[in-house]
Amino acid sequence: MDDLAHFEKNLRKVVARLTEAPCPPKLAEAIEYSVFGSGNRLRPRLLLAVAKSCGKMEKELCLHGAAAVELMHSASLVHDDLPAFDNADVRRGAPSVHAAYGVATAVLVGDALLVGAFRALTEAATKCPERAHKLMKLLTETTGCPAGIIAGQAWEQEDNVEVLDYHRMKTAALFEMAAMGGAICSNQDPEGFRSLGHYIGMAYQTADDLRDELGDTNDLGKPSGKDKALNRPSVVAKMGVKEASSLFEVFLQKAIDSVPVCNKPEELTLFVKELLERFKLSGNIQSNSNKN
Repeated sequence: MDDLAHFEKNLRKVVARLTEAPCPPKLAEAIEYSVFGSGNRLRPRLLLAVAKSCGKMEKELCLHGAAAVELMHSASLVHDDLPAFDNADVRRGAPSVHAAYGVATAVLVGDALLVGAFRALTEAATKCPERAHKLMKLLTETTGCPAGIIAGQAWEQEDNVEVLDYHRMKTAALFEMAAMGGAICSNQDPEGFRSLGHYIGMAYQTADDLRDELGDTNDLGKPSGKDKALNRPSVVAKMGVKEASSLFEVFLQKAIDSVPVCNKPEELTLFVKELLERFKLSGNIQSNSNKN
């Protein structure tokens, strides 16, 4: 909890620099609204946990790296909810940004957060520029093209999509950024942590597909049934509920098995197990799963 509290305190400072005068008041308010909702901070928590397990973490870089990945995630949600994509009016049980502030402002919020993520890393570059540069490079690879979350979003516009590749880009890439970024912050080789982030992200997205199929808006805090309504690539649509549920369990185990050698592997494994518990389906959704 101390790590998360320090992260939140630093995130507020980072966002305050994006929203201070002369930022237009409506845009500033909408940026804060998009970041400080009821999010679980899964990606920054993963980054911080990996950095801590590796040792030799540079605290300021870790906190700013965690802020960067959360800002990038928030940007992706704002854009994902827009009428041109999912047209979702609810996010985390509250009005989505475009529903609360209008489409034009929401587009600008997403843009501001994308740029703000990189600004957060530049602010921490003075103490350890080499590590900060590696983090920036990793962030561009996992969020841009050809295989980051932006490319993943674009696959929704294509006719022929391999669903697991789509999930890897749209969702798992940013979890890879978090896991590998934590290693970079502690001056460790990030490649050993790629699989960890990958399988956590794949488990998360598979659970999300199942929830979209089996849950309702009250369960999810966002509109359900969007994948089917918008003909989105989905493991449920491809293989059915039972096989998708089995795949979810496979990804959970692969994530645990992917914890690499580090200074505190037991500590990191415990964290990963606790994180994955959050992905498991609620009782109501699990009950629906068993009926299919």
